[in-house]
Amino acid sequence: MARSDEQYRQARERTRESILQAAIAAFSERGVAGASIAEITTRAGVAQGLVNYHFGGKDQLIAAVIDRWFETVLGFARVEGTPDEMLAAVIDGALGATGYATPLERAVLAMQQQPSTHRLFAESEVRHEVRVTAAEDAMRELFRARGAEDPELEEIMFRSTLEGVFVKFAVFGDTYPLEDARRWVYRRYGLPALAAPLAPPVRLRDGQRRPRATGALESGPHPPGGTA
Repeated sequence: MARSDEQYRQARERTRESILQAAIAAFSERGVAGASIAEITTRAGVAQGLVNYHFGGKDQLIAAVIDRWFETVLGFARVEGTPDEMLAAVIDGALGATGYATPLERAVLAMQQQPSTHRLFAESEVRHEVRVTAAEDAMRELFRARGAEDPELEEIMFRSTLEGVFVKFAVFGDTYPLEDARRWVYRRYGLPALAAPLAPPVRLRDGQRRPRATGALESGPHPPGGTA
């Protein structure tokens, strides 16, 4: 391939990625309905017509954001070791990422629940079915190796617990006791006590742990756990 063709290909990939990243940021901050193509392309510094060129339209751009989320989640590195070590690594990976929740995670969390985008999420899930099933099976094998009576249900409830923690942290931000939740999950699965904290410190109210969404009113419109 001629060098000029390669440069052209790279330029197209950079433009597409710029639009995708701008969409992720806009959807995270304003929601799908509140983020317009005009705002997204302004953030990306490109012409509006390039969304149609690279993605085909807003629905296809939303689908590309969801696909990126699946690729990210399914691309987490696996840790070799004993079943306990592997389980601890999954917990720390999930809750560590929660503590520094990215715009991508926040955007797709909303898309999973909104009727207007739930179908797009389901379609992306179908596209990633093989890898999703493989990830589920790997966790079920891990629980089987730990002696779980019902590895399938154990995996489902384990995933539900971690996803629930993420949802709560997304709502309550740094008033949610994420490190304490991490230690609770360790105890729940009989894992060794933790030595070092992983998550950001909780912001107390009157000296106590009281998760409140009002933290967003006090600190302005920035991501949970982030800075203004």
